[in-house]
Amino acid sequence: MNKNFEETAARAAPAIFVVLWSTGFIGTKYVLHNAEPFTYLAIRMACVVGLMAIIVAVARPRWPDRAGIGHSIVAGLLVHGIYLGGTAVAISHSIPAGLSALIPGLQPILTSTLANRWLGERVTPLQWTGLLVGLFGVVLILHDRPMSGEAGWGWLASGVSLISITLGTLYQRRYCNQIDWRAGNLVQYIAVTIFFGIGAWLFETNVVHWTTEFMLALAWLAVVLSIGSIGLLYWLIRRSAATSVASLFYLVPAVTAVMAYVLFGERLDAVAVVGMVACAAAVFLVNRRA
Repeated sequence: MNKNFEETAARAAPAIFVVLWSTGFIGTKYVLHNAEPFTYLAIRMACVVGLMAIIVAVARPRWPDRAGIGHSIVAGLLVHGIYLGGTAVAISHSIPAGLSALIPGLQPILTSTLANRWLGERVTPLQWTGLLVGLFGVVLILHDRPMSGEAGWGWLASGVSLISITLGTLYQRRYCNQIDWRAGNLVQYIAVTIFFGIGAWLFETNVVHWTTEFMLALAWLAVVLSIGSIGLLYWLIRRSAATSVASLFYLVPAVTAVMAYVLFGERLDAVAVVGMVACAAAVFLVNRRA
């Protein structure tokens, strides 16, 4: 029974991850109505550090050595610090939701290219086909959506976040796979809390409107996203090749589009639905066993 449960959980994990990760874009839109990007992220990460400290105190996992701590800090700054900071800054600078959803949509191509060279993972012709099909699907989902936005920092932040989450995923797989996720995540979140705290102190006014909307969205992002989805992402990275994990990000724009349709009444036409089908086909092709 225990084995069957583990198998079922392993099969369900990718779908759960995609849904949870997609809610991050919705939650970020809510919190930025009430706080500046680095200020909100510093508060979020401080909450996560407190929760992770409780988990570590109860579980008493093996603590990483000095090299492991260093690798965890680098991975944390890439996956949480620069990626989340870039995404939040982009949204706060009026970069459209379509472009924010496109960022993870482009990640699989970049990840597979780097994994092929850096991690020595072989990307098969069928997987390359799937990656291209997924990219085409993302383009369909985002067709005819506004791509204009505040120039300058917003556009730069969008590109930086794409590169950061890609490098962070690869770095985590190469250097942090043997580190207990609880201890490793605590180190990562302490590092990014300091990172965002310095950013908020240097560049922002630190004004926060503690509305119900802000607190509920903050709680969701801290608990479900920073602990739940990140823990699930790292678990998937340990179990699967980097290309296979990255292919899941093709589904994020599709799921985000559905959520935006339900919550905000955004348009969801037939072309976008075809794009979602293409993204699903891409994930199947990339993860198909030889």
